[in-house]
Amino acid sequence: MMRKEFEVHLLNEDGKRKAVAIAQAYNALAEDILAYIGEGSPELTIALRKLEESCFYAKKAMAQQAVNTQGS
Repeated sequence: MMRKEFEVHLLNEDGKRKAVAIAQAYNALAEDILAYIGEGSPELTIALRKLEESCFYAKKAMAQQAVNTQGS
């Protein structure tokens, strides 16, 4: 039996749409932050990496919902 942490979630069309929408929301936030700060700060690099990490977990949380996976 596969541990929950390592399961693969194949998205249905609605799940794919939601994944793109989540990514677009994070992209917009990153662009807004860049507009305020500009490029080149080590702290900005960390902030963007944390956004990337957060986006991953947001999409994973969505993908774990049965309504967003193939076969549902």
